[in-house]
Amino acid sequence: MRLGEQTKAVHSGEFPNPVTGASAPDIVMSTTFVTKADTAFSVESMDENNGWIYTRWGNPTIHQLEEKLAALEEAETAVAFSSGMAAITALLFHLLHAGDHAVVSDVAYAALSELTNELIPALNIEITKVDMSDTDAVKAALQPNTRLVYIETPCNPLLRLTDIAAVAAIAHGVGAKLIVDSTFATPIATKPLLLDADFVIHSLTKYAGGHGDALGGVVLGRKDDLASLRKKTAIRFGGTLSPFNAWLILRGLATLPLRMRVHQENAFQIAAFLAQHPQVKRVIYPGLPSHPQYDLARRQMKNFSGILTFQVANGKETARRLAEKLKIIHYAVSLGHHRSLIFYLESKELFETTFKFSTQKQLDSWNTFAGEGIFRLSVGLEDAEDLIADLEQALNVCSPASPSGFSTHSVAKEKQ
Repeated sequence: MRLGEQTKAVHSGEFPNPVTGASAPDIVMSTTFVTKADTAFSVESMDENNGWIYTRWGNPTIHQLEEKLAALEEAETAVAFSSGMAAITALLFHLLHAGDHAVVSDVAYAALSELTNELIPALNIEITKVDMSDTDAVKAALQPNTRLVYIETPCNPLLRLTDIAAVAAIAHGVGAKLIVDSTFATPIATKPLLLDADFVIHSLTKYAGGHGDALGGVVLGRKDDLASLRKKTAIRFGGTLSPFNAWLILRGLATLPLRMRVHQENAFQIAAFLAQHPQVKRVIYPGLPSHPQYDLARRQMKNFSGILTFQVANGKETARRLAEKLKIIHYAVSLGHHRSLIFYLESKELFETTFKFSTQKQLDSWNTFAGEGIFRLSVGLEDAEDLIADLEQALNVCSPASPSGFSTHSVAKEKQ
């Protein structure tokens, strides 16, 4: 039976406890399990079908989470980790070795960007940073020893998109693997494996968990690939997800399709409000026709998510005022939670610490999306009218001449 997204989100990977009949999944907090006398001590002899031994190797609650995530992403299997970065690090170190080359998005999650700026190149692994929206640049960056291509779509923080199927064809043409960080999109919007990606990464801390109370990460893909990842790298690196966090994320996933609908609905209304505000220079949201890659967004995303960015003329000063005056929206990092979060990202600072562009074309692309700096707004599940009123009163403190009385009726025009 082929199940719908909401049914999979509620039921996949879960089953009533055969002893107690408990309907909700159990939290199995034990770190060790009673096993057979002939069980091997080394992970080298691990057989995933032989039951539980030690939670760093596997755990019933974590396994249920992995099964649910695999169902939602239409993957053969999944390996869960203690954070999104634990998932990224394990996969990169599993696939890359001295003498290899990788092509990585020039704009991506800050920790991934910084990892590929210094630590990985220091291991005699060459990294080329590329604007992944430019397929010609991706082709030009490939080398005979290219082992993987790494993309984010939409990318953090620009919300720039990558054509997954096109880049998959380019990568596979030289025998490289394609990794897609799909955290911003979620499986509700995009299923990269169906577009020929080899691996998908999610920070479960964001939309999957959805409540800002549990760190987690996951790698999804084919069974053969992930069995090797689990045994050779994940278990040895030790980035094991807590069973309690796995249970919290399982609970969050049950409402993911419903939450993503509201995130998108609210984001449309807030984007429309900001687009007409006199202090706002530009709004970037994949669901708006004004997004530079709107056609790709419509083709590749079934949901446009709840993250938008906007530019103002005096970003740093506006950030200070918003941090002081916002009453509902939290001035905080992260995204994908049930509550709305906003944070200012200054371009100059990011150039010094994280994004080290090598061409003028890359810098031009950044400037198109971000200018001197952007606010990244993760739109939550509050009433859109309340969020708009909160933004309006805070922005009006920055600019007393700003008009009031925005009507959400203008949203329909923006969505056309």
